Amino acid sequence: MPELPEVETVMRGLDGHLTGRRIVSARLNRPDIRFVVPPELPAVLTGAKVLGFRRRGKFMLMRVDNGFSVLIHLGMSGRMLLDGMPALHEHFVLETDDGGRVGFVDPRRFGVLDLLRTADEDRHKLLAAMGPEPLGNAFSAPVLAAALKGKATPIKAALLDQHVVAGIGNIYASEALFRAGIDPRRLAGKISRPRIELLVREIRATLLEAIAAGGSSLRDYVQPSGELGYFQHAWKVYGRAGEACERCPGLPGCAGIKSITQAGRSTFYCARTQR
Repeated sequence: MPELPEVETVMRGLDGHLTGRRIVSARLNRPDIRFVVPPELPAVLTGAKVLGFRRRGKFMLMRVDNGFSVLIHLGMSGRMLLDGMPALHEHFVLETDDGGRVGFVDPRRFGVLDLLRTADEDRHKLLAAMGPEPLGNAFSAPVLAAALKGKATPIKAALLDQHVVAGIGNIYASEALFRAGIDPRRLAGKISRPRIELLVREIRATLLEAIAAGGSSLRDYVQPSGELGYFQHAWKVYGRAGEACERCPGLPGCAGIKSITQAGRSTFYCARTQR
């Protein structure tokens, strides 16, 4: 599933393509994706001008000038295609006054499209309980320490909890924990304040580097332009089970990158350098 860097990359592509344009046509090709799509969505969007975009965790919000926003979640296989021909599994299409075209393609139909008042964005049922944005000012060591206090779950699982921090998924949790030298199995409530401060810094750095690289192309994810993301070439541990750890190749006690399963998800780490 696309995580924060991939969603941010897609949103920036849509922003450059749609913001300031007027929607001349909006069409739903099916009544539901993961959930039922509000049937009034095409009528509300047709004739409206796109004001801009906002990302919240792994969700995108497209704001238009009649007071409404469209909530978009890519799910596991969703893609936004710009100026292309109609595609298989294209469930939603926008056409703009400059001849542009955007299609939402989602073969597995785990994505979400919803319509809400812009003023009510933060009260939407899928957003209301989310934690702080890891790249925003509301995310800090004291905030993360408070969220982790008393938690008897592994730190990797805590970082995947969208109530703790928004937008982090399996790839970037593994990568940030490696950079911070924290064992993904360590109980979240037992991590010291200095190490939490380091973790916050590494989460930010990892996400910013991934955004700069266009995200990580894995399975279905590509940018709206059709380009691949390239951050997968910078992975330190994710997907590298059995390979040498770049911090301690061949050193005594280093068995290379290990893979374990936590809560049904693969976790990658170096047992020698992550404590």
